[in-house]
This record gives sequence, structure tokens and C-alpha cells, in this order.
Amino acid sequence: MDDHKINMENTTLRDGFLGQRSIILPDNVKKVLKKSNVTKSFFITNIGFYPKANHHLRMRTEGAKQYIFIYCTAGEGWLKINKRRIIVSPNHFIIIPKKTPHTYGSNERKPWSIYWMHFDGAAAADLFARYNVKGARAMPVPYESVIIKKFDQIYTILKNNYLETQLELANILGLSFLATFIYHDYETVTSEIGDGKIVNRIIAFLEDNVEKPLKSQEITSRFNYSQSYIFGLFKKRTGYSLIHFFNLKKVQRACEYLKYSDFNIKEISFRVGFQDPLYFSRLFKKHMGVSPKVYRNQLEN
Repeated sequence: MDDHKINMENTTLRDGFLGQRSIILPDNVKKVLKKSNVTKSFFITNIGFYPKANHHLRMRTEGAKQYIFIYCTAGEGWLKINKRRIIVSPNHFIIIPKKTPHTYGSNERKPWSIYWMHFDGAAAADLFARYNVKGARAMPVPYESVIIKKFDQIYTILKNNYLETQLELANILGLSFLATFIYHDYETVTSEIGDGKIVNRIIAFLEDNVEKPLKSQEITSRFNYSQSYIFGLFKKRTGYSLIHFFNLKKVQRACEYLKYSDFNIKEISFRVGFQDPLYFSRLFKKHMGVSPKVYRNQLEN
């Protein structure tokens, strides 16, 4: 579709909270977003911020047509869904599935301040499923000003810029914003505490010793944990076995040599810890889909 302005009249919904901001996208915009190859996987339909939302209450007996994301930054609120009552405290978020009856509201004594977003798209159900792995709950996320800045950027684009490309940008940013919350737990894989720190140390060791033909036992002996514990932890955190991951690092280094050096295949094989160039070539092709020679030729063409 060509860039064009889309009718955005009557897009603001006033809810009665001092300092509130909200935008409701009209149907013609949602239809464009739903059909666009860029946004059909994920698109925002409503978005807003309610500060100190005293007496805020929503009851949807048939649920909403979209998924609802709510991030509480102050005060407290609650959600009733599937016969459960969930308390939403500061720096916690929830996602409500679409077409599911629910009620939510603000604590009378400590009214919540919330950033909220309704979203849908082909990937929306999978995104919700990723959040809902452990069932409906309020998940904690440390407050970061950069998160709020991204929300403000999305809101500003949807409020002031209605060209198709701007709508695409707003929704790409919206997906990134949502992912910050949904995948927060998964970011701890690379954290510098607990198990994450152990795995990071192992990875750093592997990267520093790519040129060596190390075996599993030689690697695990460098760390004060049992072999079985390291194997299990490493697979859980990276998705790969220790040696598979080590070989991936070797192949990645080989790709750098093929691109940035004049070393022949045999020399590169030695430099990444393989004394048998034929075995190295087979391993390289397994991971990269082509032989080292073909890979280099493709870079030159």
C-alpha cells in the first residue's frame, strides 16, 4: 500500500482521570493494520495511561475483542478472571486473553497508575501463551525509565502521525515494548547472578579457547561443579549441549576467517581446533548449509 493519511477522527477516549492519555484506533485503521504484511502479526488497537485512576473499574462479561496489557507503576489494582482474583502491585504487569470474561479495577485506598494497551494480530495468541506459561498472574518487572520512554514514543506516533509508515513504526515499537515484559524472565539467562553467571563464565571460556580441540571433560574440569550439573544447566540455559555450542562458536570464528582473511580451508581448520580439514568441512556444512569454500565464494560474489 502507498503512504496515505488514514481517518483518525474521534480516536480519543476520555475516562475522567486527571492527566490521562488514551487513543482508540478506529476500525478503518485496524483493518489496514490487520492486512499489512508489516503489522498483521502484531498491532495495537487501543493505548493509554491512567494516573492515580481512582474508582477505575472495567467489567466485560464476554471479554474483550483484543488482548489487554496492563502495567502498574504505582498504587494497586486487581483482576478477577476464571474465578481467580489477582492483585496487581507496582512494577507488575498482567495480560488478559481476549474473549475471556473479566473484571478489573483500582484499589480504593491506593488507586493504581497504569500504562495499558490492547493488541491483536496473528502472533498475539502465541505472545500471550509465552506470558501464560505458568498461568494467569501478575508478573514483576523492574521499573526502567527507558521502558516508559518507548511507550511515550509509541503514543506520540499514534497521536500525531497517521501515515502508513508511521503506523508501522509505532506497532513495531509496540511489539518491542511488549516483548520487554513477556520475555523479562528469559533475559535472566544472561544475568550475572546465580546460574546465569556460571553459564556466562563457561561461554566466555569457550570463546577464549575456540582454537583448542577441547573435550567435554576438559571443559567441565575448569569449573567446580559436577559434569552432569554443568551439562544440564548449560542445555537448559542455551538450548544446546556443551560440545554442540562449542562447535557453533568454532564455526562462527571460521566464518570470520573466511570473510576477513586469506587463510586457506586447512589453515582455518587448524585455527579453530580441528586437525582433520575434511571433518571440519563436514561440520561447517552441517551448521551453515554450504561448505567453507562455497561460503567464501558466496561472500565474494
